[in-house]
Amino acid sequence: MKRIILMFLRNFFYSPIMLTKLHYYANHTDRYDKDFLYAYIRDITFHALKGGKVFVNVEGVENIPTDQNFIFFPNHQGFFDVLSIVSVCPTPFSVVYKKELKNIPFLHSIFKCLKARAIDREDIRQSLTVINGMADDVKNGSNYLIFAEGTRSRNENELLTFKGGSFKAAYKARCQVVPVALIDTYKVFDIGDTKPVTVKVKFLPPISYEEYNSMKSVELAQRVHDEIDSAIKEG
Repeated sequence: MKRIILMFLRNFFYSPIMLTKLHYYANHTDRYDKDFLYAYIRDITFHALKGGKVFVNVEGVENIPTDQNFIFFPNHQGFFDVLSIVSVCPTPFSVVYKKELKNIPFLHSIFKCLKARAIDREDIRQSLTVINGMADDVKNGSNYLIFAEGTRSRNENELLTFKGGSFKAAYKARCQVVPVALIDTYKVFDIGDTKPVTVKVKFLPPISYEEYNSMKSVELAQRVHDEIDSAIKEG
């Protein structure tokens, strides 16, 4: 909370304008293409990072596919995860997020601009509808991000189990799977201070449909889990 306050205070003159525009764009997404909306979210992220004294180091940007659509599968440490990836990813993508975040006005507007989908993991039918809709979006030219752990890890850089069901959209869309290792992103909002903090985003080599189509979803989930775990331990 302290860092969020710092982000707004250090953007005192920018914040009111930003929030007004964000609210407008979020309620009129049909008037703007995804590149415009994504660029605006990146601008907000740039100011938030600068104001909050957050530095993002990135590796593997060259692993982000440019010739095919894809789904990012990062580990999940906290509320900053999506923004950390937005800050260093030049390619627009959407997000599958848990429905509880709909109650947070600022985040809800961000997700609307990203044309994200809210998932209720307690409702199997609704979850399946979201996964199928996400697959259709990817087939039609969108990129996505989904957290295969289902919830954030409360143990810093330690991973939870990756759920195979999160990967079913990739099979349906026949798209590239991109593991993403997030390191220390929990420090941005969970530590409770406002000292400068550095986090790292690692885009790992994509896994093509031809490479994983013979694997079970739980096997693919374990592979992505292990690749991310190795990348985090490498630092």
